[in-house]
Amino acid sequence: MTSLPTTTASADTSAQHSEHSAPEADSSSAELDARFAAEALPLASRLFGAALGMTRNRADAEDLVQETYLKAYSRFHQYEPGTNITAWLYRILTNTYISHYRKAKRSPARASTEGVEDWQLAEAASHDPIGLKSAEVEALAQMPSEAVKEALDALSEEQRMVVVLADVDSLSYKEIAATLGIPIGTVMSRLHRGRAALRRSLAHVAAEYGIGGHNE
Repeated sequence: MTSLPTTTASADTSAQHSEHSAPEADSSSAELDARFAAEALPLASRLFGAALGMTRNRADAEDLVQETYLKAYSRFHQYEPGTNITAWLYRILTNTYISHYRKAKRSPARASTEGVEDWQLAEAASHDPIGLKSAEVEALAQMPSEAVKEALDALSEEQRMVVVLADVDSLSYKEIAATLGIPIGTVMSRLHRGRAALRRSLAHVAAEYGIGGHNE
């Protein structure tokens, strides 16, 4: 009979522990939700800009961002507070694109009517010392969106992804390297070549349309 009080006490302790654990779990979940809303969700527009540059299609870009956020939310407990959440999200975005959208080889045909967003690339580049000059940006902004889409399509996928992350979303070399899992030197090389190719292509189109006084 002496075991009964022990069993009862053990049960009471277990019940109390269970009662305390549930609120703690709820509190932890609520805290993660609040942090996700405060830290991750405000970056949606930047992620969309990068997704649009990768897919060149608004519908696919929206799907890519949505899938990125779903994955990010499910893994948010793994994110270390205080580290670079932008790079963390971009890594998920890029990996999702590589594993799904690139393999699917989705057609960018619909982008021709929505390609104006591609001018984010030229506009953002005007803020970079080695990007396009502001005068060129103003001239290029007058060109048909289809010409811009073709210029982006002409870049290799590796170059286009680096250019988008750098010039549309203003990621640093270090952030791009972490996002794509490549050395910083490779980032710099791809960015330099991609920008040079983009300038040449768009300058030729500008000359063809008589925009901005470009001559090729």
